[in-house]
Amino acid sequence: MLRFMPVGDSMTIGSAGEHTWRYRMWQHLRATYGGPFKIVGPRETLYDKATETADSYEYADRDFPLAHLAGWGEGWHHLTPLIADAVRKSRADVLLVSLGLIDLGFYTNAAQTAENARTFIAEARSANPRVAVVLLPVIPNTRAETDAPFAREVGLFNELLAKTVADLDEPASPLLLASVPPSYDITHDTYDGTHPNASGEHKLAAAFAEAMHQAWDVGGPYEAESA
Repeated sequence: MLRFMPVGDSMTIGSAGEHTWRYRMWQHLRATYGGPFKIVGPRETLYDKATETADSYEYADRDFPLAHLAGWGEGWHHLTPLIADAVRKSRADVLLVSLGLIDLGFYTNAAQTAENARTFIAEARSANPRVAVVLLPVIPNTRAETDAPFAREVGLFNELLAKTVADLDEPASPLLLASVPPSYDITHDTYDGTHPNASGEHKLAAAFAEAMHQAWDVGGPYEAESA
């Protein structure tokens, strides 16, 4: 049985009333993956904007495995210290990681963020030497359109993340860099310039799904209609 753990920031945890891309991924795997699988992680909740706490179970559809390791306002900086324990306890086989925006926005520059990503991978492997990791670059967002220095840091980090994947990839514990969805448009795929709406959720899930299908033959092509 493959155990998948979604790892990320506010775009992964989602907020009250949303499906989340985690839900879209589960639907996709259920439709295309030919063997048993499980969604794992130490957390289950959504973020509640009204109370500013991550204690909501108000999913648009709660009838799916809720597990994840994601947090509103959390990045590599926050989740690297937690990943070994999370992988060990959940016995995760595949990590689906979308991090970096929060780090670059508030905590670390591109080089420091990339170093945290390397540490994250090492920590995950310390808990499971055969763990596989799919990493999504920082996707388009409204701040990168209006803040040129920030946009440069995003671009540099994405380059360094690609180098990290190339440097640390190994047969026993493969790393895979997903592609930024080519049609991702913050006007049409987010509700505020950063956080995905329904179409954005599908595109983020598709980025992970297509990478795994093309590189590892896991699942099948992503079809939003079937999700």
